[in-house]
Amino acid sequence: MGSITLIATAAMGVESIVADEVRRLGYECQVENGKVTFTADELAICRANLWLRTADRVKLKVGEFKATTFEELFEQTKALPWADYLPVNANFPVIGKSVKSKLFSVSDCQAIVKKAVVESLKKHYRVSWFEETGPLYRIEVALHKDIATLTIDTSGAGLHKRGYRTLQGEAPLKETLAAALVQLTNWTPDRPFVDPFCGSGTIPIEAALIGQNIAPGFNRDFVSEQWDWIGEKTWERAREEAEDLANYDQPLDIFGFDIDHRMVEIAKTNALEAGFADLVSFKQMQVKDFRTRKEYGVIVGNPPYGERLGERREVEAMYRDMGKTFSALDTWSIYILTAHKEFEKHYGKKATKRRKLFNGFIETHYYQYWGPRPPKEKDIAERK
Repeated sequence: MGSITLIATAAMGVESIVADEVRRLGYECQVENGKVTFTADELAICRANLWLRTADRVKLKVGEFKATTFEELFEQTKALPWADYLPVNANFPVIGKSVKSKLFSVSDCQAIVKKAVVESLKKHYRVSWFEETGPLYRIEVALHKDIATLTIDTSGAGLHKRGYRTLQGEAPLKETLAAALVQLTNWTPDRPFVDPFCGSGTIPIEAALIGQNIAPGFNRDFVSEQWDWIGEKTWERAREEAEDLANYDQPLDIFGFDIDHRMVEIAKTNALEAGFADLVSFKQMQVKDFRTRKEYGVIVGNPPYGERLGERREVEAMYRDMGKTFSALDTWSIYILTAHKEFEKHYGKKATKRRKLFNGFIETHYYQYWGPRPPKEKDIAERK
């Protein structure tokens, strides 16, 4: 297999973070709305699935072309090298979507793509019927402004499913967004990290994975592990590389608290499942009771947004408490994600910077309050 083109899909607003992660893996990439595209080899499928913290999934791009008629869609799909990827026993369902395109009937597009792939494979394997009892190759036809992109999903379950979250609350933050929130801060593993609204513990657990450089996909399976043309050896190599790069000895000071004691218990269970029972601490507490003598820490919080009318006043009072409590932390950096349009007014301070992010379908802003940089070791020594 020569070079292949991969697409890491991403939520709106985090594409640049996904692109940074792809570059850190050593691949050049192009960034567009909702996706990051890069060219690589089979090993990149394994590495991208194991390591991308903020991408939704990794897709293999088979082809892209303009299609305004069903005939064009059929002929050009049929002309693609499907047999390079799909074995004779492949199970290949087709899913689809269409945005601003003449071919707007998704079910028709799916049926046509399925038929075209069958015709292409018939010609190659010289068989007239496919049992589809083998490995899964989920094909997607995505039409956008009459351009059809055909991909095969390499991930299986979405990449946010790390495997540690056994239980969750009613409005859980996706692991991929939690990882993005941590990566958008100035936190380094030698500094304290606090989540004052920890819920089921997702942000502190993602911070711990980042702090010890543990591949987020290390403890889960991917659909492409069953693909012969990638092979077990390639997956083994990628997993060994991840094991070698993990820094399990890195001490961490990560703390999460929540007003709801049931969520604190859930967070403890999830941390245990992730292997961080001794490294991440959780406690029941409300935000106005938080005190610390530690310096140069980082707070990352996803508080309630007060979207339901009855909760609005309560939430605004909590934002005011938060502003008063955090104002004492003059060396700390504080990052808060909320959909509340007047957060800064209630918090009592304008953010250094804000960034628009989507929490599911909710448009939110990430309010960033940058504290001073911690002094370097040399400066501390001189002061003594």
